[in-house]
Amino acid sequence: MHSEILENLKRFLCFLFGSGRACVDDLAVQELFRKKYRHFQELLESNSELLKIVSDMELKLQGGQLFGMSYVRSQATRAVFHALRLAASFESLSGKPNPNLRAKVEELQERIKAELESRKELQDQERVLSYSQITREMVDAVGGKSANLGEVKNRVGLPVPRGFAITTSAFRLLFEQAGLWDEIKRIKLGIIPDAPNSLEEASEDIQRAILSAAMPADLEQELLDAHSRLARECGLEPDELRVALRSSALGEDSELSFAGQYLSVLNVPRQRLLTNYRYVLASLYTPRAISYRLLKGIVDEDMAMSVACLEMIDSVASGVMYTRHPFHASDDRILINAVWGLGPYAVDGVITPDSLSVDRKDLSIKDWRVAEKPVRLVCAQGGKLVEEPVPQEDQARPCLSEAQVGVLADYALKLEKHYGLAQDIEWALTPGGELLVLQSRPLGVVPGVQGVPAGMPTIEGRDILVQGGEVAQPGVGSGPAFHVTCDDDLPAFPEGGVLVAAHSSPKFMVVMQKAQAILADSGSITGHMASLTREFGVPTILGLKTATRDIPPGAMVTVDAYTGRVYAGAVDELLAFKAEKTTLMAGTPVYEVLTRVARHIVPLRLTDPKSPDFKVASCATLHDLMRLLHERSYGEMFTLSDMASGETGVSRRLRAQTGLDLHVIDLGGGVDPEAPLGRNLRPEDVISKPFAALLGGLVLDQEQLSTPRPVQVGGLLSVMGQQMIQNPAADGQRFGDRSYAIISDKYLNFSSRVGYHYGVLDCYCGRTESKNYITFSFKGGAADDVKRARRARAIGLILEGLGFSVDVTGDRVVGRLHKRDTEETLEKLWLMGKLLQFTRQTDMLMTDEKSVHALADCFLTGRYVLDGSCPLTEQAQKMRKTKDNQAS
Repeated sequence: MHSEILENLKRFLCFLFGSGRACVDDLAVQELFRKKYRHFQELLESNSELLKIVSDMELKLQGGQLFGMSYVRSQATRAVFHALRLAASFESLSGKPNPNLRAKVEELQERIKAELESRKELQDQERVLSYSQITREMVDAVGGKSANLGEVKNRVGLPVPRGFAITTSAFRLLFEQAGLWDEIKRIKLGIIPDAPNSLEEASEDIQRAILSAAMPADLEQELLDAHSRLARECGLEPDELRVALRSSALGEDSELSFAGQYLSVLNVPRQRLLTNYRYVLASLYTPRAISYRLLKGIVDEDMAMSVACLEMIDSVASGVMYTRHPFHASDDRILINAVWGLGPYAVDGVITPDSLSVDRKDLSIKDWRVAEKPVRLVCAQGGKLVEEPVPQEDQARPCLSEAQVGVLADYALKLEKHYGLAQDIEWALTPGGELLVLQSRPLGVVPGVQGVPAGMPTIEGRDILVQGGEVAQPGVGSGPAFHVTCDDDLPAFPEGGVLVAAHSSPKFMVVMQKAQAILADSGSITGHMASLTREFGVPTILGLKTATRDIPPGAMVTVDAYTGRVYAGAVDELLAFKAEKTTLMAGTPVYEVLTRVARHIVPLRLTDPKSPDFKVASCATLHDLMRLLHERSYGEMFTLSDMASGETGVSRRLRAQTGLDLHVIDLGGGVDPEAPLGRNLRPEDVISKPFAALLGGLVLDQEQLSTPRPVQVGGLLSVMGQQMIQNPAADGQRFGDRSYAIISDKYLNFSSRVGYHYGVLDCYCGRTESKNYITFSFKGGAADDVKRARRARAIGLILEGLGFSVDVTGDRVVGRLHKRDTEETLEKLWLMGKLLQFTRQTDMLMTDEKSVHALADCFLTGRYVLDGSCPLTEQAQKMRKTKDNQAS
């Protein structure tokens, strides 16, 4: 074999340099061949790695997996590295520099770098701003809460408490001068993701560092001066003025709720102003806040804390108002909740509030439910908050009059109109009878949820443990009940448990990724925790009253958070309607960065090698570049083989019934030397053991040729529609792309393109068992994302059944088989040939999850032809008959 390769390459070099030049010696030729082949292998390796990165980014862009900025930076860096390696390998393979190619990679690299560095740098700003100066455009200076409060006062014209904002400039000054950023990074290195105690310890250490940090003297004086000005505005002496210090972090009160994550301190006297300001800053690093940012992919560098300093309102009553229902899209009534006293008892779910709805057309009151309100939270001397009993005559009395309800409803309509979005509003009633807006932020509306899903059965004959209450987030969940009586119970919460508690609490956020459902005796759908359950998609029922009494700890339960019922045991009929748990990454800062970065990496526009636009100048993404270089690398290998062979035609087209336009490059020892010369190659002339084995399964036999491929009509139409959407410029040339096999006696690299499917098989099969391997990757299809992903999972199940280790990401599947003897490796190659034929165009048959296992079962039981004996084709035929009957 080696002598043949060397002789071919000698002739090739002589051909290049001309007969008048002396040909190089055998060692030089061998070195050249070694380098050329190494560069080709490097190119294929980077091509494979870049495909993995593209597939993983596509999966992350679906929003269902968690990631942070470190992921975005790492994957972008890796993608650029492999693009540079692709370009360098291609230049070495072709034997000539390509300045245009280098320039294109560098251009895309700069675009990606610009997206990663696009975070806006804030200019120097004032450390204190009066609310009369603030509008929502100033969100980077004062945070979402204060920006919205200034907007409500200055542009909507509604009453808000008097006060000032301590800006993010003050926050940064304190952190930078005290060296807190480096200290925080050092402490966070000790956080172990799966160890809640390490998170709590890091939180304590970080907060201790913030609370003990020295505040710049000029900042201290500036805050005290602002407090004095506010006291004069309120007609009080500075020592008489009590204030509320409310967190207003960047991102807070935006599309991400951050509901209840940061600290607000009420009834603060002047002597505790500076200390409590530090407490609010430190709340950026509570365990709950750190965990939330980790779950949402938000890095510390993107966060800063402004603090709203507002006159303290001794609220007679307070509460929350939604301008429409948070998950029933057809319900546009205004929802109002109210409690006596200060607002935390309403938003934290400590007691069940009064609740009512208001028709937005005529402001008539609907469904006014007055709750029993035995206690309230009030201000006390010394800057304290205390709980006190509500007078008996007021406990069952409404907190609001009809006129006050009308005023609040009018506020709601004005705020929604101004912002153009449904709003989540906190309000307070002053002792003088004035209604104030304490904050307004976008309401986390769940799109497309319209109540009980179609086809959901009525459950009869099953024990109902508890029912009623209010649904905060609809859905179905099932698992063992876990009672949470205090914060110390949360670290032990099990994966897949159902949380049962006396009161709702935003602190439950730390286990929402694990929870199947949440049940609480009291709480409100307008509270902070309810907002979080909608954000995390956790089925939740609040106000059940007796859940902690009637649901035993550890009992298996099924929660129907559509009808408000909790059943004993697992109710399979309901679990069929259980939605997959997702994390809503969309809207987070890191998701937006990934979206911008991915547009320079992921999209593939260069799909037709025959197009005049199939060139370096047309590459708009790294994926385009990868596709171009991969295609041209095989062309370079063809050129090398063709030149080396002179007129004998080492590069040959296989003449066999494979359904592929298959071209073969023989590196030596792969083709019978006695085979007829010419541009075509017969299967019987192949002596490469791995390629011959693959062809044994790949060449269509009589049964396959005579069996029509099954077509599911709806799937076919879906595929055609998907092609039209994804490839509007396709000209019918997409199907029938070239496939390549590069072979030697023991080696095979097989690259198959059929339509929109792309598969690569790489194999070495010799006598040494430890060197033998098969790797196989498959990606793509013409159907939609769901069908392609199902087909990938089906192929993954088949490969696992054949003994491969398997990794499936989206519509991409990778299988690896290592260290098998020669006989077993060749047997697996024969099966891989069968598999390549078996799975063609099956994505259109993947109509549901059952089809995944049906396809795998057919192949693994030896039915390599999709005929009527396969359940998958039986299903397709039944569906076709059903459609025919409906049509007739």
